[in-house]
Amino acid sequence: MSKVLILAEHNGSTINQSTAKVLTAAKQLNADNIDVLVFGNDSGLATQVAVLNGVNQVHYVQCDDNHDQLAASIAPTIADMAKNYSHIFGPSTTFGKDVMPRVAALLEVNQLSDVMEIIDANTFKRPIYAGNAIITVKTDTTQIVATIRTASFPADKSSDGQASVAESSLSTAATHTKFVTLASGNSDRPDLQTASKVISGGRGVGSKENFEIVYNLADKMGAATGASRAAVDAGYVPNDMQVGQTGKIIAPDLYMCFGISGAIQHLTGIKDAGTIVAINKDGDAPIFEVADVGLVGDLFKIIPEMMEKL
Repeated sequence: MSKVLILAEHNGSTINQSTAKVLTAAKQLNADNIDVLVFGNDSGLATQVAVLNGVNQVHYVQCDDNHDQLAASIAPTIADMAKNYSHIFGPSTTFGKDVMPRVAALLEVNQLSDVMEIIDANTFKRPIYAGNAIITVKTDTTQIVATIRTASFPADKSSDGQASVAESSLSTAATHTKFVTLASGNSDRPDLQTASKVISGGRGVGSKENFEIVYNLADKMGAATGASRAAVDAGYVPNDMQVGQTGKIIAPDLYMCFGISGAIQHLTGIKDAGTIVAINKDGDAPIFEVADVGLVGDLFKIIPEMMEKL
């Protein structure tokens, strides 16, 4: 009998789309029960989860002083609640990667990371070697703690669920760790990890100032902006824009990249995109091997032409 507990992710006011994607993965287990655990200081978060079809119960844990953001505070409560579940899933995001290893350690089981396909209740597929190979993993443990690769599963868009909500308060707040602040870039553009359209630039853009041309195109198309590691390392853009194995793994419907050669770590981050469009002046760039549409040319001529057409 499979019982699944999902750790929900949110920004304080809205449940992150990653939670709906983990729910999609959990449903593939044909589990007898799927519950969701939400930590926060706004009970409306629990209501947002309760309407998702397939969720039996929402466990809402009231947290103060931003302890819902601290793995050291919430992991013990997750591990305690997880004792009655066969599968404990979290998103393979910055938040999930911070919390779930602690949960696995407290439950004394190995964590299964970046699950991209569920074969059965004990058998899963996950990428290895920077996505160059896919390994099938079978486990016989009584409990499975896993992070779900959100780029590999569509978000569950149901809204007719009627899950019950059970409320409690956090009793495991860490005293040795405290939340100081969360800083993020101010932008009206869509979130990089959930956007349906993403425009990225690489080393070929040439400078921080030149990146404005990429931003302008993204704004014109209502797209999020990303970058290669080379562009981040060169100081053209902040590291929260990095797409790839050591950055953000994304799966937009449309991914357009300018001046990106296509290093393997970058390709790992975009392999699940719907349509990949690559523009590079080097006709032998590896990016063209994975692109659905490729154009050999100078981005500083092509982007203004695209802007004019748009």
